[in-house]
Amino acid sequence: MKKKYFVTGSTGVIGSALIPMLLEDQDCQVWTLIRADSPEHLEARLEELIAFCDMDAEWEQSARRRIVPLLGDTGKSKFALSNAIYTEITNQCTHIIHCAGEVRMNLPLEVARQHAIGAAQNIVELALACQTSGSLQKIEFISTVGVAGRMPGILPETWISKPREFHNSYEQAKAETEDYLREQIEQHNLPVTLHRPSMVVGDSKAGKIIHFQVFYYLCEFIAGRRTFGILPYFSDAVVDTVSVDYVAQVIKWSSDQGKSTVGKIFHLCSGPNFSIRITQLQKIVRIIMKNHGVKLPLMILVPSVLYTPLLKLITPLVPEKMRRPIKTLPIFVDYLSESNLFDNKNTITFLKKKSGPELIPIKNYLEKVFSVYLNTKLPK
Repeated sequence: MKKKYFVTGSTGVIGSALIPMLLEDQDCQVWTLIRADSPEHLEARLEELIAFCDMDAEWEQSARRRIVPLLGDTGKSKFALSNAIYTEITNQCTHIIHCAGEVRMNLPLEVARQHAIGAAQNIVELALACQTSGSLQKIEFISTVGVAGRMPGILPETWISKPREFHNSYEQAKAETEDYLREQIEQHNLPVTLHRPSMVVGDSKAGKIIHFQVFYYLCEFIAGRRTFGILPYFSDAVVDTVSVDYVAQVIKWSSDQGKSTVGKIFHLCSGPNFSIRITQLQKIVRIIMKNHGVKLPLMILVPSVLYTPLLKLITPLVPEKMRRPIKTLPIFVDYLSESNLFDNKNTITFLKKKSGPELIPIKNYLEKVFSVYLNTKLPK
């Protein structure tokens, strides 16, 4: 049977790596939901995606015939699609992949909930309609290891029901979304695989990424470049990263496995064995930046509890363009003040048993992905 995918978030970090993998199958079709202001803007965003995918001429020609861009919004009923298009999808869609997500950490909680839970409700509504028509085979739902919040210990590869606090509104909204999704799966027997990526960075081979996200600004922060070298002492805290190609490969692989991955929760992360200490990452990042000719201040380390009050004192003294980034630093400090560890033993074992993708350690790609960032951001 010909696969027909409905994909959200295709112009985002994970989606942009996933789309070319899906289109490698010459028999598949992809409806890709793209938020845009107009049909012209939709076309421009599609062209940006295709350019980023960097396909050869023959592959690109084939891909253009099989990718159907849809102007819509995950937060709106029926994704703001026409009844005709929505009905066509519900009658034909075999695979749903929900990659879209608002990753800002400082949104008001209600706004974060609207983005996360609202989109999940619309995905479930679509899935139920596809299920009724008999077309649906599989759903890949992308969440985050951030649902752990401040839960002590290592996040297990299971649904989490215990009460916990969160670092920010993003984590809480994602955790509440998982609660909703779990209820719907149990109630309607939906064929879902849940994917929890950690901090996603560039491609492990080429280093590229369609948008620079949290990891890159974290690296700028811990290097001291934006803070005059004044930094909190990170002690034994670690950071868990994962390359975008590994995440996309597992999602694509999972969608191809049929029933064997239904009900699984995959932790797409470095895990306890490959996560890197912040202090080690700091040293490596500063070396990479110096090798690229970036001048860095000497580091002045202060206790974490004093760092946020100190930021408030120095903010009025810095140039206007630096004040906004400095105001976001307490979010980083709060997150990095704890060791965030996520179990991935079951995921790695299952992938190995089923000849799935192999986890790539951060040491294999760190210099590559951060160098791409510096080469893009530094003045020519």
